[in-house]
Amino acid sequence: QVQLVESGGGLVQAGGSLRLSCLASGSFFGTYTMGWYRQPPGNQRELVAKITSGGSTNYADSVNGRFTISRDNAKNTGYLQLNSLKPEDTGVYFCAADWPTISRPRYWGQGTQVTVSS
Repeated sequence: QVQLVESGGGLVQAGGSLRLSCLASGSFFGTYTMGWYRQPPGNQRELVAKITSGGSTNYADSVNGRFTISRDNAKNTGYLQLNSLKPEDTGVYFCAADWPTISRPRYWGQGTQVTVSS
């Protein structure tokens, strides 16, 4: 069983930056693929970035070059660095984890709100 807790959301102006963190419980986190989904207001949840246990990353086209996903397995923590934020990046950001993929993850955090003002 894995429990995930996000932190680091907030209100920021367009062009600004935020760093989200995802603290995981459980000893198997290092073997899991983890990722970040977001849910804009009135829209479906979408995957924005993922990172495998080996460190391979993948990004949605809409955030590629602006967001960076990383992980520190020794600290059981994943991160999402959000740069050059746009109003359309507004939404609730969820951390997710599973093995071997996170196409339909079993484990979710509670979400953290990111609001980007224009």
